[in-house]
Amino acid sequence: MQDNDYNNRVDAIFATLEDQFDEQPADLDVEVSGPVMTIIFPNQSQVILSRQRANQEIWVAAKSGGFHLHLDANGSWLCRTTGEDLATLLNRAFTEQLGEPVTLVV
Repeated sequence: MQDNDYNNRVDAIFATLEDQFDEQPADLDVEVSGPVMTIIFPNQSQVILSRQRANQEIWVAAKSGGFHLHLDANGSWLCRTTGEDLATLLNRAFTEQLGEPVTLVV
């Protein structure tokens, strides 16, 4: 995949997620700085998403660990260690950190 295509895909994901964070009942703060999106929860814990252009991956850091996601042949971002797609992984991480169910669609 060309870098431009990769960047467009990740930009779209970040924008979609940012829109959904505003709709969550919890007060989430979102900071975007270059290739990194940091979501800060009311308890001050964080989930960090970063684009890894060289690997063409999305990395997620959460209390439960660090995860590397790659784009598979079907167009889904999949975690190399857990096999979860991006939405499933983020929903799990957010639910763990908030202590209440979260449903994000990516």
